[in-house]
Amino acid sequence: MGTTTPGPFSTWGISMRIRATVAAVSGALALSAVAVPAAQADDGSSHPSYRARAEQALSHVTSSGSGRTAFRAAAPPAPDVSFSNFKVAKAVKVGTTNHVSTTATYTLTHGADIDITSEDFANGPFLYKGSSIDNATNMLVGDYPATCTATSATTADCTGVIDIDPGEDWLPNSDAGTWSGGGLALTYSTRGEKLQGGLGKILVQRNSKLTVNASPEPVKKGKTITVTGKLSRANWEDGKYHGYTGQPVKLQFRKAGSSTYTTVKTIKTNSTGNLSTTVKASVDGYFRYGFAGTSTTPAVSAAGDYVDVTS
Repeated sequence: MGTTTPGPFSTWGISMRIRATVAAVSGALALSAVAVPAAQADDGSSHPSYRARAEQALSHVTSSGSGRTAFRAAAPPAPDVSFSNFKVAKAVKVGTTNHVSTTATYTLTHGADIDITSEDFANGPFLYKGSSIDNATNMLVGDYPATCTATSATTADCTGVIDIDPGEDWLPNSDAGTWSGGGLALTYSTRGEKLQGGLGKILVQRNSKLTVNASPEPVKKGKTITVTGKLSRANWEDGKYHGYTGQPVKLQFRKAGSSTYTTVKTIKTNSTGNLSTTVKASVDGYFRYGFAGTSTTPAVSAAGDYVDVTS
């Protein structure tokens, strides 16, 4: 890949939202040095929006080959900052269409020459998939910079949001699981950027759904009740929900008047994610299915289905 020298506020590399098209064409995650128009801020100024500028910075470290090396060698000085005390949710559930977000808090330590209130400076959290930033296969960032409150002349407490739009951000199903947290700082006028990874862990999961239906209703005591249902999860690549196959799911029962479910048996989903089992009717109550979850898919329980048992 040839060397690309970025002009003022042009996008070097490629943004996360365009990366899906590149991957579809090339069949690989390697990014090319593609020139795209500079994104404008909401106020119409010549500075790019935070998201566009942040994605540009992240694309520098996910680009491969000599282009990345050349850029690194010629990169402007990075802002004198560091990130610590990074805290983020344990998990975030991502479906097929709805925007979701997760909030991160951290301490920003900066040089005395940095004015964190300046419009020329911005910082925020991001997430990346991979063992380190330099070999990350995907990254997610927020639409807006973090808000920070100074706690001393060189430290601040910051809160930032990481936005995920499954219809726009490129999320292959294989990216479900453990991601890492990082901090990003930018100076617009000098195009300086500082990225720090390894700050925390979070599960980015394919949202799950679970249904249940117990029949017949009503049913005579001692007769057979058939309980069916389906466990499905989001497919980020086609925007639909598909059955989650071969997963252990608990059939649970709550007696009428009680608030506690007890496990009756555990069965596995079939090749299409469907569930079906039978039990003997004894007393009035609610049946539901419950899934404990995996690293890629969150736990979920179906709403209880009431069965009236007659004598």
